[in-house]
Amino acid sequence: MKQNALLEQLERKISELSVFMEISKTLTSTLDVKEVLKVVMSKVSELLEPRSWSLMLLDEETEDLFVEIVVGRPAGTAKRRRIPLGEGIEGWVALQGRPVLANANSDLTRLGICDKSLFKTAASILCVPLRFKGKTLGVIEITDRHDGRPFTDEDLGILGTLADYAAIAIENAKNFQRVEELTVTDDLTGLYNSRHLHQLLEFEIIRSRRHGLEFSLIFLDLDLFKRVNDQYGHLIGSRLLKEVAGVIADSLRKLDVATRYGGDEFVLLLPQTPKDEAFKVAGRIRERLASATFLHAEGLSVKITASFGVTCFPTDATHKEDIIRLADQAMYRVKGSTRNDVALA
Repeated sequence: MKQNALLEQLERKISELSVFMEISKTLTSTLDVKEVLKVVMSKVSELLEPRSWSLMLLDEETEDLFVEIVVGRPAGTAKRRRIPLGEGIEGWVALQGRPVLANANSDLTRLGICDKSLFKTAASILCVPLRFKGKTLGVIEITDRHDGRPFTDEDLGILGTLADYAAIAIENAKNFQRVEELTVTDDLTGLYNSRHLHQLLEFEIIRSRRHGLEFSLIFLDLDLFKRVNDQYGHLIGSRLLKEVAGVIADSLRKLDVATRYGGDEFVLLLPQTPKDEAFKVAGRIRERLASATFLHAEGLSVKITASFGVTCFPTDATHKEDIIRLADQAMYRVKGSTRNDVALA
């Protein structure tokens, strides 16, 4: 009998090691966090056989947990759940960074957890934090084994290891996203950079050709920006560029793209927008810039205007370089005459 028990224990350990190796391979083969989490959570089902389980991630801005993956519960209701840090079992685990194994209400009372609503539908609960370098990213929670046996400390160790893999996957994905963002965004303004603009333009030309669509480009350059740098210094000039970028971004639709092209030049890509509509958009931004005062936080009240050029695909040009060049030329016509106006290519 003892030999059979040892054999069963050995088989389980082999199964656990096999699972951990499979997850490790997945971690090194993809940066798709959803794919890794899907593998991790499928292995939770395989090793621990819970009736239901969920993975919740921490929203750092609102400081509450939201459901990323749920199995075995009504998905629609669960997906809408948001749990503040410290509230209930999940919130307590996320705040304390400590796991919970509870097989009765008394286990929760001992930990000082007041919300025992899960015990209305579950008899055994495991909840572990997703932690990476001392920082909590979320929690994994499982309830009730299919065969009715309560969860054990050994199960807690297994779920904790699986949670470590999930935390590594989440952090890797976040780091990769940060690197990607750095390669396509302008550090100063937070807008996209010219490199990304060229990539987007190539894509938009292909898409518009295929579907017979128009799109427009707005090229704008701030008027007499050098005077701001000369009078107040380059640091103040940089802050002005950031505030101007904010006005531009707030004036666009979600599908439009604002980029800092270089220096005090900005280029705006307006998908599915004919030339006359783009002219109106440019006029609206021109008015907002001209009527605004900037740098209040620095104790200043600086006014700035801009000159605009508008071009359209395929009306004016069908190649990327020509679209940008014609918009730039239209802008310089304004620059060489009145400034603070809009010209069409």
